[in-house]
Amino acid sequence: MTLLLAKLIDVSKIDMKYFPNSKQRHAPLWVVAICAWLLVAGPGCSLSGSGERSTADLKDKDGKSVGMASFTEAGNGVRVRVEVNGLSAGLHAVHIHAVGKCEAPAFTSAGGHFNPAQKKHGYKNPEGPHAGDLPNMLVAKDGSGRFEALTDAVTLRPGPNSVFDADGSALVVHAGVDDNTTDPTGNAGDRAACGVIMVRN
Repeated sequence: MTLLLAKLIDVSKIDMKYFPNSKQRHAPLWVVAICAWLLVAGPGCSLSGSGERSTADLKDKDGKSVGMASFTEAGNGVRVRVEVNGLSAGLHAVHIHAVGKCEAPAFTSAGGHFNPAQKKHGYKNPEGPHAGDLPNMLVAKDGSGRFEALTDAVTLRPGPNSVFDADGSALVVHAGVDDNTTDPTGNAGDRAACGVIMVRN
C-alpha cells in the first residue's frame, strides 16, 4: 500500500482500496482531508480554521504516552488531528468514544462509540454511521502515523453532539482496522491507545 496523502476525497473511496468487494456509498459524515505517514516520510497537511480547541494525550495499556490528538472548531466542523508513535504498522481504527475515562489496560471504561443519534456503526452501513466514527489511520513500519480529518458530526460547543456532555468523551485508537460495516465496533479489535478529550486553555 502506497497512500502518502489523500485530500478532498470521500472516505468511502479510501476504504475501497482495502475492501474492494464492498459496495461504495457516500458517507453522510463527510471528511475533507486525511494525512498518513507510511513507508517513507511524506509532507503533512493542514486544514485551515480556528476556534475552540481540545486535546487528548494518547496512552497505551502500560501508561506510556504514544501520541496526541487535537480537536479544533473550524466553522463547518471539527478538525481532528492525531499523531502517534510506537504502534504496530498497518491500518488502525480511530473512534471518539462516549465516556471520558481511559482505564488501562483494556480501556473499556471509555464505553462504546460516541453515538447521540443512536445510529448503527460504519460509513458503509445504511443505518450509520456513529457520530464518533472516523476513517482508519495508516501507521508506518517505524510505528509512526499522522491523521487529519474534518467532521461535522461532533462539536466542542454545547449541544446534543458535544463531546463535552455529562460524562465527557475519549479518543481511542484500536489495534485493528475498522471494516466500516459491522455494528457496533467495525471488528476493530482491542483498544491500543486511549486519551480523554480535555479543554485546552
